[in-house]
Amino acid sequence: MTQAPIVSVGIAIVVATLASVFDLRTRRIPNALTFGAAVAAALFHAITGGPAGLMTTAAGWGLGVALFFPFFALRGLGGGDVKLLGALGAWLGPAAVLSVGLYSMLAGGVFGIVVAVRARYLRQALRNLKFLGTFWLSFGVQPVESVSLDQKDTPRLAYAVPVLAGLLVTVWLR
Repeated sequence: MTQAPIVSVGIAIVVATLASVFDLRTRRIPNALTFGAAVAAALFHAITGGPAGLMTTAAGWGLGVALFFPFFALRGLGGGDVKLLGALGAWLGPAAVLSVGLYSMLAGGVFGIVVAVRARYLRQALRNLKFLGTFWLSFGVQPVESVSLDQKDTPRLAYAVPVLAGLLVTVWLR
């Protein structure tokens, strides 16, 4: 690895770790962290890579946001999680953020099952998934208020943690 990717990976890990701490403690990821990280990535890559570095940053941010935005639009994921993946993409570029996003989704599924089992909610979670599938087949893919983040009495997964796991798996496999 050249110096720039090592720095980028290190900063991405710090950003994802801080986001996980905030998400676990407050169930929010601060905009200052996600937007600040994205702007810092743009500046860093513009200085170290010129226009090509800036384009890679923009492509990574855009792909990161695009990967998680549909889940946000369906009210299954918070906006901070979308911005977090975008910020990581700004640091790592589009190829790496694609891996981070996919591994994050896998980790989110595993962590989601653990959270549901610990909260004795797994049976209801499976019923909710069945309901969503049936609803979407009948009426098209759209938000369903009764099965969304709007429900306050359901167990929550601090999704920055699976994003951090997805990032660590991506780095490990490189």
